[in-house]
Amino acid sequence: MKNTLRIGVIAAASALVLAACSSAPEETPTASGEPTTSAAPSVDYKACMVSDSGGFDDKSFNQAGYEGLMAAANDLGVETATAESTDGAEYEGNINAMVADGCDLIITVGFLLADATSAGATANPDTNFAIIDFAFDPAIPNVKGLVFDTDEAAFLAGYAAAGSTKTGTVATFGGVNIPPVTIFMDGFLEGVTYFNTENGTDVKLLGWDGDNGSFTEDFEDLTKGQNLAQGFIDQGADIIMPVAGPVGLGAAAAAQAAGDVWIIGVDSDWIQTAPDYADIILTSVMKNMGPAVYDVVETASIGEGFTNDLYVGNLENGGVGLGPSASVVPAEVLTKLDEIKAGIIDGSIPVGE
Repeated sequence: MKNTLRIGVIAAASALVLAACSSAPEETPTASGEPTTSAAPSVDYKACMVSDSGGFDDKSFNQAGYEGLMAAANDLGVETATAESTDGAEYEGNINAMVADGCDLIITVGFLLADATSAGATANPDTNFAIIDFAFDPAIPNVKGLVFDTDEAAFLAGYAAAGSTKTGTVATFGGVNIPPVTIFMDGFLEGVTYFNTENGTDVKLLGWDGDNGSFTEDFEDLTKGQNLAQGFIDQGADIIMPVAGPVGLGAAAAAQAAGDVWIIGVDSDWIQTAPDYADIILTSVMKNMGPAVYDVVETASIGEGFTNDLYVGNLENGGVGLGPSASVVPAEVLTKLDEIKAGIIDGSIPVGE
């Protein structure tokens, strides 16, 4: 259910240590991801970000959020600071470092930072926070949740995969079994099921049945992703959707080595963020975190000011979407995807219920 992403239970925080801040890239991406060279005059506002493990160059959700922050720095003239986390023990220390650095807004990247974000926001009520992939219930006055109905876009990817497979078998797996991961897998399963129902087919999905599935248990070890993907390939899967951050690159390596196997990217357009595998990307389930981050910074710094109103990205508002599709996706499937997207938006095709 989508509500799992929007309501969280806060657990006790662990012992934490301080991590160093990261440096900005030489070129600053715009909200659309394109690099720019000009910068706006500076304004008296400091927007900061704390990553999940994997760092800001993970070619996935950390990087997407970071690019939104850098675009805001370039376009709006806000000051920024960042802290990279290598594991969960560093979350609260990194947040405290950003508070000590005088940040007006601290954006935490990911569901796993919920406990540390709650602790930091409660201890520092004059500092505003936003957290990607989590929403507190009850809401915390100085924390804005940024959540995404990625199952809507993943539904389209599941339909595209089922309509493109040559073996009749597709697969998915996750990094860690948490709602922001399984929501992709749920939508993918629904899309495959919808294809089978609509077309009288029996495309098989490996790796997720709606309750149980395959996980690497982290977002860092590419070898685990490669081995898990190889197992799916050995079972006949020719399209795989890894929902595991950088671990997904291991799956892409296995697919490329096998030949005639396609990968569905997640979070961003993998044709752009993983160019070494561009020729095997069937499509990508895009979670547009960069624009969401940009909007939060813009509103808080030069707009109407910070609010803790929940942001929900979906197909209708462009918060999620499907990336470019490879030529192997049949034309009739592409046409049907447009119809399905419209049906999801108008509610005639339910997702996540």
